[in-house]
Amino acid sequence: MAQLREPPLSLALYHLFKWSVVSPMLHTYFRGRIYGAGNVPREGPLLVVSNHASDFDPPILASCVRRPVSYMAKEELFQVPVLGPAIRAYGAYPVKRGSADRSAIRAALQQMEAGWAVGVFLQGTRTIDGRIPSPKLGAALLAAKAQVPLLPVSLWGTERILPKGATLPRPLPVTVRIGEPLPPPRSSGKDELKSCTQQCTDAIHALHDQGR
Repeated sequence: MAQLREPPLSLALYHLFKWSVVSPMLHTYFRGRIYGAGNVPREGPLLVVSNHASDFDPPILASCVRRPVSYMAKEELFQVPVLGPAIRAYGAYPVKRGSADRSAIRAALQQMEAGWAVGVFLQGTRTIDGRIPSPKLGAALLAAKAQVPLLPVSLWGTERILPKGATLPRPLPVTVRIGEPLPPPRSSGKDELKSCTQQCTDAIHALHDQGR
């Protein structure tokens, strides 16, 4: 049976980092606006899907959905003293080079079984404008296997925070819009996964189109 919430230590560290660093920076330096926070299930496994345009996206997204969000990270990082245990406590899970798809799916499913919200960027990498031109099927596959809802989130303005060549983040406005949870695919058939992925993409784009 899946746990309902993340481990207590991870929750404590999340709130410490959120209220001491991320939230103050988001609301003052980036003049952050958050819409739809009430759409986030407060407990139970969840798959958070969003667009991706900046290295600042993971902490901003996790802060706005009001619960820790677990992301994959390179296995080598977990072998670094102090850093490894720290990022694991914050919800990161290791993925081996060369077998990313298989190991990432297995690790993400384990995180959701432990009550985490797992974050997946639909494009799989950053885009220059925050759009999702070629969404991957990985999020839909995870949702199908775990039978958990998908939460679409739009990150608007983050692509301008640290443009190429910049050394410091720019104090530009950021808006986060959170949509209503979407049901998982009924099966892991390719047509089902494509349909779910497109539904998530359309939902995120619709939120993104609302702008500031």
